[in-house]
Amino acid sequence: MIKDLTETSAESLELTFEAAVTELESIVRQMESNQLPLQDTLAAFKRGTMLLHHCQKTLADVEQQVRILSDDGKSQSLQAYQDHD
Repeated sequence: MIKDLTETSAESLELTFEAAVTELESIVRQMESNQLPLQDTLAAFKRGTMLLHHCQKTLADVEQQVRILSDDGKSQSLQAYQDHD
């Protein structure tokens, strides 16, 4: 079932990035199953939106920290990570 939405802003979420992503994935699975009643679907959508914003903000904060900590942060842009399996 969807978590209670008493917390209404992304900043008030006290979740790690990983926990937020896991919960967001769970919400997506629930919504894709088409098993939720309409009101629960709306609540899931709202919660998912908050989690998404929380994750985006966390990633932006980490990206800024990486830029600050990099040796040549002013002239070097971050490159997209490519997994070479």
